[in-house]
Amino acid sequence: MQIETPDPAMIPLPVVATAAPGINLPPRASRRQRARAVFIALLHSKTFMAGAIIMLFWILDAIFWPLIVPHDPNAQDLLSTLQRPSGAHLFGTDDLGRDVFSRVLAGARSVLTIAPAATALGLLGGITIGLVTGYYRGLVDDVLMRIVDALLAFPLVIIALLVLAVLGHSTLNVVLVIAVVFTPLIARTVRAAVLSEREREYVASARLLGEPGIVVMVREILPNIVGAIVVEATVRLGYAIFTAATLSFLGLGIQQPSPDWGLSISLGRGFLQVASWMVLFPALALATLVVSLNFVADGLREVLSS
Repeated sequence: MQIETPDPAMIPLPVVATAAPGINLPPRASRRQRARAVFIALLHSKTFMAGAIIMLFWILDAIFWPLIVPHDPNAQDLLSTLQRPSGAHLFGTDDLGRDVFSRVLAGARSVLTIAPAATALGLLGGITIGLVTGYYRGLVDDVLMRIVDALLAFPLVIIALLVLAVLGHSTLNVVLVIAVVFTPLIARTVRAAVLSEREREYVASARLLGEPGIVVMVREILPNIVGAIVVEATVRLGYAIFTAATLSFLGLGIQQPSPDWGLSISLGRGFLQVASWMVLFPALALATLVVSLNFVADGLREVLSS
């Protein structure tokens, strides 16, 4: 009896699961090894690196702008109003003769002060609510999440406008309002991540060992949802920048004579026909910063989900 030998080309190859490019971890890798692998993978992510470079430029500008601006951003020169971009004024001048290039560089500081502070406070509140509701469930979850749903039912910008109209337009109030507005959004994301982790074996083991709920949440669950929180924080930071600029544009954020981008766009909209550069360059600066944060968030999501 002759046994036929199958053609090697017809034998199906086994499917081998592969990790994302740049991530090569042993089965029981430590957290430090995982962090190092993620860092290397991010360095190989073109999307992440492109966004990080642009964002780093604006961060450095926000810190060191007094050393690099060619003119005082608030210095008025009524003999040089509405001048077109030139060698003396790269981005032209505004209606008060102020150098637009210097004001764009100086305007990064207010945006990158308000937005990170608001995002950090929003994260603190959102992580706390998300951990508690996701871990304990039951009545606690029902009450807190119904409050969150009620807040999310209203347009977020409208809430910010109403609160600032009552409390005033100080920088601290802007930070607090944006933080309060973002807290329920972050809480929902964290809660969803906690719900997927609370049923895992390591959480059950911690409970059997008699660890208190707060210890389980902080020491066991929280480190395992850091990836989702980092991505959410990056996305919210971009929204916080845009929200802060929107409030300034509407006259409820940073006030004159600040070179804040949102305020500069608002002041320049009346001169679009004769001096479009008053709006164009602050708007481009705002757009590049927000887009860079979106690139960073996309790169993080791609690497951390692999």
